[in-house]
Amino acid sequence: MEFSEHIKTANVEDVVLQQPLHPPSRGTLCITGHHLLFSDREEESSRQVLVLLRNIDAIEKRVSGSSGTIIIKCKDLCVLQLDIPGMEQCLNIAQSIETLSCLDRVVEMYPFFYRPSNAIPWDQWGLSNPEKHYMETEELHERWRLSTVNREYSVCPSYPPAVIVPKAINDDALKKVAKFRQGGRFPVLCYYHRKNGMVILRSGQPLMGANRKRCMEDELLLRAVIEGSDKGYIIDTRSAQQAQQARMMGGGFESKSCYSSWKRLHRQMERGKTLQESLIRLVEACADMSHNMDRWLSKLENSKWLSHVQTALSTAGLLAECVERDGHSVLVHGSDGIDSTLLISTLAQIIMDPSCRTLEGFLGLLEREFVQAGHPFQRRCAHSAFSHARLQQESPVFLLLLDCVWQLWRQFPLALGFSEALLLRLVTEAYASNYGTFLCNSDMERCALEVKNKTHCLFRALLKPRERQQYTNPLYEHTKLAIWPSVHPQSLQLWRGFFLRWNQQTRHLEEVQEEIKNMVIEWGKMALS
Repeated sequence: MEFSEHIKTANVEDVVLQQPLHPPSRGTLCITGHHLLFSDREEESSRQVLVLLRNIDAIEKRVSGSSGTIIIKCKDLCVLQLDIPGMEQCLNIAQSIETLSCLDRVVEMYPFFYRPSNAIPWDQWGLSNPEKHYMETEELHERWRLSTVNREYSVCPSYPPAVIVPKAINDDALKKVAKFRQGGRFPVLCYYHRKNGMVILRSGQPLMGANRKRCMEDELLLRAVIEGSDKGYIIDTRSAQQAQQARMMGGGFESKSCYSSWKRLHRQMERGKTLQESLIRLVEACADMSHNMDRWLSKLENSKWLSHVQTALSTAGLLAECVERDGHSVLVHGSDGIDSTLLISTLAQIIMDPSCRTLEGFLGLLEREFVQAGHPFQRRCAHSAFSHARLQQESPVFLLLLDCVWQLWRQFPLALGFSEALLLRLVTEAYASNYGTFLCNSDMERCALEVKNKTHCLFRALLKPRERQQYTNPLYEHTKLAIWPSVHPQSLQLWRGFFLRWNQQTRHLEEVQEEIKNMVIEWGKMALS
């Protein structure tokens, strides 16, 4: 397919752009297969605005007489207005944007065409992989092994080719366990706690069904995990009622009689449509320009977004407490094990493990727990808060994770080695990116489409010296202690840097923070000299 087929009008002169935080400007609008480019030729600096079409969530068009207006609502919450002379030109541009911003074939997306300057072409795509992670954690080698049972993605399509499992369980048993777990997601190790040797595993729900089916291999696997310990915990991210209802639909939960050494804890976490609608209501509240504080607070509360943040941090804190303070291993799952399961396992590792709080460690954690572990980015981040197309698969789980990390960053400003700017960059890239890191829904899909061979890796780009300096926290001080977040309502705040990022007051705060950062860097240089 040629992108030019969808471009009826490629250039329009005398277009007026209205953009947040800038005065209106007049210039030339160009549309390509992947971008909108606005060039302001009236300014001495010849300012250019480049918008990745994939970043456009929705557009609205109004035609009046011989001209028209296009409102562009982006996934990063920026709203642009284009006043275009000529009704036909306006309609052509609008139609091109609507078509090109919704291309769903992965190989047509911009990461396959992006060629960054000074990049070494595809020498190494990611930061790590399960094989490297296993080799670096020597403490695992006595009781755990690296299995390649999924090397052709035939056992679990959403797992990577290699996973870490108990040594006592062979690959034939794993295949039987996979058939007993939702989506083939049998229990695999995602974290080893060096302080006490306890582990975190994650999986899909057991498919017990109404007939209470059993799988001896599954029971043996979980028994092998806690060998030598009195008990383990299962954290189910559904309520007890939801888990019971799932059993009627063929799913279920681990029964006390079959898993007597495991204690099950239910912590309901919303997902899917509920989480998506919460984001929509929050963005609507943030766009409300009325200055009535009561109205604003009411809308913020009704969105329930901060309640989701509170629940996620609280559940992750519970998981970390089971491992760190109580000294027990934990299995985490909900139904599919690809959303809230990954969310709380990631947060718990940040709470407990200082190596996950460095810039490189945090990016490696995201790669292991979200990218490699099968979070379906393509489906979850297809649209943001403005789209009129309500797809059932959309859900801002990754945004919720980054919001929770921001809450940790705010509560412990010295403990995290990266800046808020990194979190903002990551959430933007998840919805629309030049890089291939967040493309597709699983490692299997990335392999089939040769994403790792034909696109560049975002995480590697972020660790290059120039980028690293921009995203490093100059106040960072290494600590071996866990960081226990407060989840009291008064301790949690709206992430203004993202949800109000196009507000003038927020921009002033960013400028102040940047100035403070520069001062700290200068003081550091003076101290060294």
